[in-house]
Amino acid sequence: MSIPNEALQKLAQEIESRALQAEQAIGGVKAQIAAKQRDGRLLQLTTSEVRSLPTGTNVYEGVGKMFVLSPTADVETRLADETKGLKSDVSNLEKKLHYLETTHKNSREHIDKMFDAGRRG
Repeated sequence: MSIPNEALQKLAQEIESRALQAEQAIGGVKAQIAAKQRDGRLLQLTTSEVRSLPTGTNVYEGVGKMFVLSPTADVETRLADETKGLKSDVSNLEKKLHYLETTHKNSREHIDKMFDAGRRG
């Protein structure tokens, strides 16, 4: 009992489209991870600069088109919160990347199995 050629072609096209979608999404997720990691490095550098200031020093933070005078403790707290959020985002993106890579790999394996079965039959 074999599957008609038209059904096999339709199935192969469906699997191929899923593989291509996964491949494109992988590129986007990798770019997002790289951007988040750059932001993390920038936050680390800013945090180290703020910590190197003498105790009690006030700093200016940009807020829209103006600057606001803030104590370094408030700035460090904000930077720590942002860093924690970035780490969470990167972790979630890495999970998504793993899922997409698995989906892409499985799609390619299914296509290869279909072609191998077609060659034998």
